Amino acid sequence: MTNFIVTHGAYAIFLIMAVDAIFPVGGELTMLLAGALAAGAISGHQPVLLGHTLNGGLEAYLVLVAVGTLGYLTGSLIGWAIGRWGGRPLLERHGRWLHLDHQRLERAEAWFDRHGRAAVFLGRLTPLVRSFISIPAGVFETPLGPYTVLTLAGSAIWCLFFAGAGWALGANYDTLHHAFTGVEVVLVLAALGVGGWALVRRRRGASAGAGR
Repeated sequence: MTNFIVTHGAYAIFLIMAVDAIFPVGGELTMLLAGALAAGAISGHQPVLLGHTLNGGLEAYLVLVAVGTLGYLTGSLIGWAIGRWGGRPLLERHGRWLHLDHQRLERAEAWFDRHGRAAVFLGRLTPLVRSFISIPAGVFETPLGPYTVLTLAGSAIWCLFFAGAGWALGANYDTLHHAFTGVEVVLVLAALGVGGWALVRRRRGASAGAGR
């Protein structure tokens, strides 16, 4: 994903943020990288938009924040439309593909009941919750006008914050990224080890049960 963002710049940021509005695909990392890209921390790469190479600095930062915000808003509107016209029947049949099973939909409904229209704004600022607001908002028939305004405000704050963090990291971003790459390898190997151990235990348990 990092290579995709660095190679395609603003277009990749728009696309990833649009998808992130429906289910989580790394919006935080995307905007963190956008900030580092705007700061000129990634050597040999400058963001390009509509054929115009953005100069590293405040211009690039504001443009990439705007791109991320508009991408997220676009995905949010698509999610709202899916929920509004598909309704609960759609989620009951296909919700697992959108990470919105019955249990998650119930939690989303409780969130909306507790916070009212503010649920949209607060949800856009809450990790994990933010990617599960769009479709339920349509299912629960949240009015499109307030939904759009609150989503735009919440996603703008989110993008400003994470892009600002990437900007602040500046030249240290590359070092941090390589450090996290090593951590990711260790985590993947650990997950595979735990998964293999659990599978072996399960098969042994099944064999023991069959032997009885």
